[in-house]
Amino acid sequence: MKILVCISSVPDTTSKINFTADKSAFDKNGIQWVINPLDEFALTKAVKLQESQGATVTVINVGDTATEPVIRKALAIGANDAVRVNLEPKDSYSTAKEIAAVAQNGGYDLILCGKESIDYNGGSVPGMVAQLLNQPFVNASVGLDVNGSEATAVREIEGGKETISVKLPAVIAGQKGLVDEKDLIIPNMRGIMSARTKPLQVVEPTSSEVKVQGVSYDSVPPRAAVKMVSPDNLDELVRLLHEEAKVI
Repeated sequence: MKILVCISSVPDTTSKINFTADKSAFDKNGIQWVINPLDEFALTKAVKLQESQGATVTVINVGDTATEPVIRKALAIGANDAVRVNLEPKDSYSTAKEIAAVAQNGGYDLILCGKESIDYNGGSVPGMVAQLLNQPFVNASVGLDVNGSEATAVREIEGGKETISVKLPAVIAGQKGLVDEKDLIIPNMRGIMSARTKPLQVVEPTSSEVKVQGVSYDSVPPRAAVKMVSPDNLDELVRLLHEEAKVI
């Protein structure tokens, strides 16, 4: 079985987010980059299938050379090889199109990814990849078993969980719960050293078509000052909630 895992390079959640002076772009200076956490759940699941079923795991990233340290970390976690599409992603469609092109040529049985990246939270790439490949798609999966040519995925729905069976090849987008957090793999020294010698293929994009272009960015407004109200002064609390907070 051949598995393709899509990974995004995203800012660490502790990084301070800034934009350029004209607010036309994200300021990358001083940012620590990591594997998108939801993609890491998918990668860990793929490595587990590698161990239990002898699957080969390839990671794919659409990005420039700056993403290669993150790709190498994915290789250190356990992927067999990697593909980097030499394109700075501009929108979901162009990213999905490049992933689909690699997947089409690679003959993968299963494509795993996080349901969204934590930077833009678009959540549209996995579904687009499935549509471009004309493959079954299960979103927001919290469980996955593969048996021969069939995959059984579990996803959360309102008030419960839904179990879905699909024929492979298929695209599965996972989230927290696809594997237990305690099972996430921290690369050891052996993994880090072996990652340096694992194949990382760089391919040129098939197209430069972009359908969505960011116009401007704005930071979240700073929080207003906190006003403390004595627990005995309920009238003042009600007044503030009514006149200033305007929530009642």
